[in-house]
Amino acid sequence: MRRFLLRSRPVAAVAVLVTAVALALPSGAVARTAGAEGTAPNTAQRTSAATVPYDYCGGQCNDILPPGENGNATLLDIIGNRAFGTRPAHTDDQLAPYAALVDDYTGLTDADLGSYFNDSSFGVPPGQVDSSIKPRTDVTIVRDKSTGTPHIYGTTRYGTEYGAGYAAAQDRLWVMDLFRHVGRGELSSFAGGALANRQLEQSFWQAAPYTESELQQQIDAVANQGPRGKQALADAQAYVDGINAYITKAYNSRTFPGEYDLTGQVNAITNQGAIQPFKLTDLVALSSVIGALFGSGGGNQIQSALVKEAADAKYGATEGDQVWNSFREREASSAVTTLHDGQSYNYGQDPPKPQGVAMPDPGSVTPQQLVFDPTGSAASSSGTTAATTAAKAAVKSEDKAQAAKAPARLRPLAGVFDQGVVPGNLLTAKHGMSNALVVSGKYTDDGHPVAVFGPQTGYFAPQLLMLEEIQGPGISARGASFAGLSFYVELGRGQDYSWSATSAGQDITDTYAVKLCNTNGTPATKDSMAYLDNGVCTPMTPLERDDSWSPTLADSTPAGSYKLIMYRTAYGLVASRATVQGVPVAYTSLRSTYMHEADSIIGFQMLNDPGAVDSPQTFQQAAQHIDFTFNWFYVDDAHTAYYNSGLNPVRPATVAADLPTWGTPQYAWTDFDPAAYTAAYTPPVQHPQSVDQDYYVSWNNKQATGYASANFGDGPVHRANLLDSRVRALVAGAEQGKKITRATLTQAMENAAVTDLRGEDVLPELLAVINSAPVTDPAQKALVAQLQAWLAGGAQRRETSAGSHTYADASTIQTFDAWWPLFVQAEFQPDMGQDLFNAMIGALQINESPSGGQTGPSDGPSDASQSIPHKGSSFQFGWWSYVDLDLRTVLGQHPADPLARPYCGGGDLAQCRQLLLMTLQQAAAEPASQVYPADSTCAAGDQWCADSIVQRPLGGVTDPNMNWQNRPTYQQVVQYTSHR
Repeated sequence: MRRFLLRSRPVAAVAVLVTAVALALPSGAVARTAGAEGTAPNTAQRTSAATVPYDYCGGQCNDILPPGENGNATLLDIIGNRAFGTRPAHTDDQLAPYAALVDDYTGLTDADLGSYFNDSSFGVPPGQVDSSIKPRTDVTIVRDKSTGTPHIYGTTRYGTEYGAGYAAAQDRLWVMDLFRHVGRGELSSFAGGALANRQLEQSFWQAAPYTESELQQQIDAVANQGPRGKQALADAQAYVDGINAYITKAYNSRTFPGEYDLTGQVNAITNQGAIQPFKLTDLVALSSVIGALFGSGGGNQIQSALVKEAADAKYGATEGDQVWNSFREREASSAVTTLHDGQSYNYGQDPPKPQGVAMPDPGSVTPQQLVFDPTGSAASSSGTTAATTAAKAAVKSEDKAQAAKAPARLRPLAGVFDQGVVPGNLLTAKHGMSNALVVSGKYTDDGHPVAVFGPQTGYFAPQLLMLEEIQGPGISARGASFAGLSFYVELGRGQDYSWSATSAGQDITDTYAVKLCNTNGTPATKDSMAYLDNGVCTPMTPLERDDSWSPTLADSTPAGSYKLIMYRTAYGLVASRATVQGVPVAYTSLRSTYMHEADSIIGFQMLNDPGAVDSPQTFQQAAQHIDFTFNWFYVDDAHTAYYNSGLNPVRPATVAADLPTWGTPQYAWTDFDPAAYTAAYTPPVQHPQSVDQDYYVSWNNKQATGYASANFGDGPVHRANLLDSRVRALVAGAEQGKKITRATLTQAMENAAVTDLRGEDVLPELLAVINSAPVTDPAQKALVAQLQAWLAGGAQRRETSAGSHTYADASTIQTFDAWWPLFVQAEFQPDMGQDLFNAMIGALQINESPSGGQTGPSDGPSDASQSIPHKGSSFQFGWWSYVDLDLRTVLGQHPADPLARPYCGGGDLAQCRQLLLMTLQQAAAEPASQVYPADSTCAAGDQWCADSIVQRPLGGVTDPNMNWQNRPTYQQVVQYTSHR
């Protein structure tokens, strides 16, 4: 097994630069922590047994979070990184071991896990203390040598949380600041007017717009949730106090993140300016970002309606509805489910004859205007090719102007954020997030359960998550938390248990049609700004955010401004406008967790409390207090458990969850109160849950029979199949005496992570159709033989050897990548017709390959995740099930959950075969430069690079890209040996 060495650094060159720049800075500004609050590098002793509780994992808990714990780079650090490739300590030291697992997993043993994962035991061993500080007398922050993770030990509750806030600001202040501004819809005013910044703040303002008083109301609501609510509020305030204490210290010593200098928040020469202190409402804004990204579901009723209408128009109402339902796959019996012991739940299903459906007139749906009164560069960004070209030219010109004004040492940093500080489609792109493999102790080597699990939150530098250990009165946990919300560990371990989550995405967001009116009594139009609420013409409530920006050294976008205005009704936020049978309406989006962004704090508090969680049942009780849609997994030394959380609204039995509904009390959620944004919610017993099932797997798949999938495409081929088949095989082997270990379960995860789902689960049917008759053309025969060989080898995307940057079976993979969109379009579009085909690719994209390319035709922003390169997560959204079911039908296999009609070759096997061979030959003729076009990271035609994962920079320091693997970002490998 490979061991990792620190890369050598051009120390002398960096020393010259640092010395030169340091002459302009106050003494003590160069070193990150030198001389701070009683720092004692390498001298602190192991914390006392009273501070660190007994660890029941027995050295068998590991985790990892690339690229590294340290997300604070001073201006000097950023200059050094850009000039010489240097990085502050612990910025990227978890990247190499994380990346290397893909090369070494086949021979992995338990003894090797420490080469690819951190030791996540409680405490810091003697000799491994890197620093120890006391921001207050009642808290100590110890950082270990291996990863720089903060271990926070408090003697009071306030001091503990104060330390958590202080450590969070040390490691993620810039990221926290970015996302509190994202959550408030004001990123461009803070970080610059780059187009991506504007796109991101617009999307979040659409999802969660609040006034300042409404943010405060949500804090007050938490405080009213009994003793735990009051404690949560006190914890959050202490956390904020710790953040602000660090801000003051870092500003005074000029050790704050250099991005504040680059974006003009602070003058790099005079230190004039400010870093605004945090407040409790910022935490609500941050929570709304995380909830919108990872903890919501549903809201797709308009696109579903458009598919239904197109199908009805093509095939007639009866067959059209059958076609719509078969593509919808809300209840596919052949889909892999997390619960497989016969459990059944009823949620999100449509009644046979739904009432109150408000279908849009064909062609009438238009998006609600969001941007008003644009000026400057905001007005010039019209989206046309000419405008885009002119905008880019203006930015380049401003880059030169900003560089000319900057001190010489800063000029290389001109324009570093011209493309935005955060990806503009972070929210609008669909996300495939997180996986879990959990096995009962009945099948393991020592009789204790094993879990390999974690969230797939994307790859950023610094990472959105951060590592920490928190030990204090009523808190004992270690793991990962989102930056700015780390007063509790959100995913990790307690003294004798671990927990993790995957995004569940069940439907908690509905679409309502409200009839428009004018308060002056004139006839309504689609542009009317009032609606009928219980028969009363009521003005919509505007929620406005004014943003403006000027060019800075980091972002040279010319000056501009605009107003973001969302309109709210009693039935949610206005998303679009249309007519229904000629009547003008606004379609609104109502999410059950809107106005409840902070409520989940109670559940996380309980997960951190050893007095609250000590069994599967108490774990489930804690998870019940989390309103966001997650699948929660638990493991201790004897038990495993699962619980699906979410604030599931109760709908009238006559209402279809799949389609837009009239916004009237008759069809609204049961007991819905629009003033408080509350309703009746399904009780815990109606949420999928389980204790001690033989094994659990989850990769954002269907939870259980009867629990309707909120999205299209949750059918018999899903990336969860990759986990289920491997874990099921391990369990079968264990029953024959080959017990499961931490290493073998990790191998199963990693084998799935490098496997092409399309190749493993769909290619067999493709080859079966092709080989239904002899292939006589020599070129086609050679291509088919290559595909068969790749399939026989496991359909994997792996290098020929570690570091070769060349795939084994490279040409076959290239052909297959090019082939997928060609044959899918040729298979389905002729029968479906253009309108239905376009509606379907608007509901579900054709492909989600590792490179983000080979997308096929596109029909709007709903399939935007196709175009995200270098993101790691792959094969969540695509037409894999549709292709599989259609080909099996053509082959005469009579699959369960068939599509309503055959498509490939009109159902004729010979014609389908000919179509596949024709498109296969077309794919083989595509040059690599077309299959894998150039981008800012890769040259055209570079297949490995196109697939590779990039740690998307959220700040000034960048990291190298790494080999592709479809795997959680933060990941735990755990097996407990005992229990309290």
